[in-house]
Amino acid sequence: MIRNRDKKKGFSLIELLIVIAIILIIAAIAIPKLTQARKAAYEMAAIRSMHTINTTQIQYFSTYGRYAQSLNELGPPPGSGAASPAAADLIPETLAVGLQSGYVFTMVGTPSGYTINGDPQAESTGTRHFFTDHSNVIRQNFGQPASESDPAIQ
Repeated sequence: MIRNRDKKKGFSLIELLIVIAIILIIAAIAIPKLTQARKAAYEMAAIRSMHTINTTQIQYFSTYGRYAQSLNELGPPPGSGAASPAAADLIPETLAVGLQSGYVFTMVGTPSGYTINGDPQAESTGTRHFFTDHSNVIRQNFGQPASESDPAIQ
């Protein structure tokens, strides 16, 4: 005689709770590492953006005989206009307005030099603040805006 209990298919409540507990433990381990990796990716993108701005400033200087005084001067011209000192079309529009990859970029320029600060929009996008100028050395600071007195990135 076959018992009714032997015909049951599926999982008991205890088995399901054990599986859910294991999944939650794995998630608790993986999520912080994912957050750290994402923050590191934002910071590396900010460093690359700083390199891009430095490179385009050199190109702008060789073309127009002075450094750009704002990010807009390095950006695309409005509409379908031609490149000019007011909009040299050297960087993408997102970077020209100062926002890219979770960082806010601020440039102060003069005809003979410039400084750029890259600061995270939120703590989730980075903890490092960056600074560079016409020397092309990128500097970093943890927790507050970087300046020319902070250590260079190695």
